[in-house]
Amino acid sequence: MRANVLKAVAVLIAAMALAGVAFAQTPPAGQPPRPPETYVYNSEGRRDPFVNLLGTGSEPRAASKRGEGAAGMMVSEISVRGILQSRGALVAMVQGPDNKTYIVHQGDKFLDGRIKTITPQGLIIIQEVNDPLSLVKQREIRKLLRSLEDAKG
Repeated sequence: MRANVLKAVAVLIAAMALAGVAFAQTPPAGQPPRPPETYVYNSEGRRDPFVNLLGTGSEPRAASKRGEGAAGMMVSEISVRGILQSRGALVAMVQGPDNKTYIVHQGDKFLDGRIKTITPQGLIIIQEVNDPLSLVKQREIRKLLRSLEDAKG
């Protein structure tokens, strides 16, 4: 009976070896086990498919190019919180993505545009279009006072 079991195990091991199944080898007694081999990808000039496309975080980001205050924000990132009159001219209070409020004047610049006019209803901004296929290089954006946006919706 035992011989039959041993013969069956030998046949099974031979079949697995033919199928390409690798067996873990135990080191001889008295030797420490070898660490598993690490896989190294050879790109041969191609992009490594195992590297995150968004970056690893070690390279400088576009945020470092941003300016301070409102000049470091994009038009899409701001919301108009208030319109004030100061020295005969209208000024606007805008809230950025950092939840801080900034005072902006007519002519002030953002990362992708500048303020054309401040009205009692909100801002009119000339935004630079960064699309090489677009024939239009600038567009006019109206950012309404937050309470007016809520009343519309």
